[in-house]
Amino acid sequence: MNIQLGSITPVVLIKCSITLFIIFPGCEPTKYCSPPPPPPIPLAFVDQRLKTVYPVIQKFKNIITSDPLGITQNWVGSDICNYTGFYCDNPPDNITATALAAIDFNGYQLGASTLDGFIDQLPDLAFFHANSNNFTGTVPPKIANLTYFYELDISNNNFFGAFPPAVLGMNGLSFLDIRFSGPIPRSIGNASATLIEVLFLNNRLSGCIPYEVGLLQNATVFDVGNNFLTGPLPWSLGCLEKIEQLNFAGNFLYGEVPELVCELGNLENLSLSDNYFTSVGPRCRKLIKSGVVDVRQNCIRGLRHQRPRRECWWFFISSHLYCQYPWWFTTYVPCWAPPAWHDWHHHYTPKGSKRNLLSYAALSRNRL
Repeated sequence: MNIQLGSITPVVLIKCSITLFIIFPGCEPTKYCSPPPPPPIPLAFVDQRLKTVYPVIQKFKNIITSDPLGITQNWVGSDICNYTGFYCDNPPDNITATALAAIDFNGYQLGASTLDGFIDQLPDLAFFHANSNNFTGTVPPKIANLTYFYELDISNNNFFGAFPPAVLGMNGLSFLDIRFSGPIPRSIGNASATLIEVLFLNNRLSGCIPYEVGLLQNATVFDVGNNFLTGPLPWSLGCLEKIEQLNFAGNFLYGEVPELVCELGNLENLSLSDNYFTSVGPRCRKLIKSGVVDVRQNCIRGLRHQRPRRECWWFFISSHLYCQYPWWFTTYVPCWAPPAWHDWHHHYTPKGSKRNLLSYAALSRNRL
């Protein structure tokens, strides 16, 4: 049947146009239109806690500027526990739940302009390791609000600014490895009950060592090697009863090595090389002979492998002797330390530190 165009009334054309508009909204009557795509299938998470952190992870993924190893390629979908670098566990407050417990980005070479809005928004996070990446910015201050957080390693990145005070506000922090500049804050004593390993090596830390370091009663490792620290060693270091490793090498420290430090019963290594110490007592000399104490490249007369006298003379007439604390800070001992306390300390056999990673199991029992 042939229909002449002139025989179609305007009413018919209007009805066709209306019909097409209803079937395919937004389509022009004279063009072919595809039906709209189906709605996305909602993601199914094994636990509401994982659903909560999913947008936080995706937002962080979108600001990553460098990923040469393709680490983020599998950060897709609801199976967060199998994302590269992410680890799940049963949180202490609900052993039947599944939560994001740990992040280990060590050596991944990821780059991002900030960690703010990421680690501080993961409420069940226990530790964050991101050694040897290209993260910049500062440490988010809200990280101190994380209930289970106990380990932070952001060394070998590109963070800037002074030492982040929020880090020392964490109630359960036991392991800390960061790289920043400026003096060691006196607030380090706030973490005395939990801090076990402190790694501040290869920073640009300056000024004198505060006596509050001696308050770290549970510390087994304290490493501030290769910085710009100056002044004498505080006698309060003699209060570190559990310390095994002390490293002050490669700084501008001077004066006498406190005998109290050499009397610590668990001490396995005390590195003081490449400083400007001028004297050691009999107990320290005994540990030098046994190899526990290293004082090479100092200014101690009568010992081998010391700096040339001219080099020592030049140091002591320079401006390196400034200390921001009064003199009595050096000799203050915030614990009971009688002269003979080494007699009972030496009955103990030093034991190596052990840490249980990637789990809530390493949290101190008195916090649960």
